[in-house]
Amino acid sequence: MNTINDANEVLVDCQSVWKIFGARSSAAAKAVSERGLSKSQVLNEFNCVVGVSGANLQVRRGEIFCIMGLSGSGKSTLIRLLNRLIEPSFGKITVKGKDIASLNAGELRDMRARNIGMVFQSVALLPHRTVLENAAFGLEVRGIAKDERNQIARAALEKVGLGDWTTRYPDELSGGMQQRVGLARALAADPEIILMDEPFSALDPLIRRQLQDEFRQLTKSLGKSAVFITHDLEEAIRIGDRIAIMKDGVIVQVGTAEEIVTKPVDDYVADFVAGISKIHLVRAHSVMQPVAEYKRLHPDANLDSLLQTSPEADIAALIDLTMQSDRDAVAVVENGAIIGVVTTRGLLRGVAGTSAAAVDDR
Repeated sequence: MNTINDANEVLVDCQSVWKIFGARSSAAAKAVSERGLSKSQVLNEFNCVVGVSGANLQVRRGEIFCIMGLSGSGKSTLIRLLNRLIEPSFGKITVKGKDIASLNAGELRDMRARNIGMVFQSVALLPHRTVLENAAFGLEVRGIAKDERNQIARAALEKVGLGDWTTRYPDELSGGMQQRVGLARALAADPEIILMDEPFSALDPLIRRQLQDEFRQLTKSLGKSAVFITHDLEEAIRIGDRIAIMKDGVIVQVGTAEEIVTKPVDDYVADFVAGISKIHLVRAHSVMQPVAEYKRLHPDANLDSLLQTSPEADIAALIDLTMQSDRDAVAVVENGAIIGVVTTRGLLRGVAGTSAAAVDDR
């Protein structure tokens, strides 16, 4: 098992990465680099399609990084660039500090086998092999002895709740169980990074939510990093530490769920988050007034008499506290000191998904 040595360590780094598809993709890439052509200009001039356009992102150790967007946004293309299943037109991708474009075929296979595991929407289990044999398949390809690989695969299946299903075959499993086998197969190689391309999108909603929670808990407990592709913002919010929203091959915004909900960068992102419930996303630190401002507006207020909470308390918790109190404000405390105050107006801002900076609180 890998341990988290430095939460700020960058494991995957994409720098101005482009992917252009088409017979004249090389000429189109050169034109983009030299003349700064747009996606529509590339299509009109070269009859080529820009799949990913100038992508910049970093995935840190221990982080679940979600990439979301509608069909055709470029998210699945981008994740395949991260382990060089497809070649970038230009730009640079490093994994653990290594430029993956510089790796030869053997080095690339080794990196995929040891550093990066991948789970697709179609888990592609081998129908004539048992659950244990499917989970151990990657280790078999690496030449690990049968007893050793089966022991490792059995432990991985235990982690995903399939320890009693090792002798069964894929056609005896539900869709959710098959996805668990796919995850166990990825975990068996003990990679530091797991790439997930819409693995739960075909599942029933209840099973999907269960697997989302299990995946997040398991990834965190094992100290893994993950890049998770989805077209569902609610899934991204449920799973991700940070989220990148893509449109037409471009990463439009990167941030935490709270940042994206409270500070959308444009109308496209705002439309995405419009229907999302804010009560478990927006935190006290986003809607609180600074102490000095609150005292200026309420000079006679006694802050010590207010109920207290932490900066990370969500809107639902703040509403509960307000309902318990005869006061219309809650003090936000960090390291024993009051750093802000959430008023009733601030709560309404939070429910609406608006940060404190966006509205004058009077």
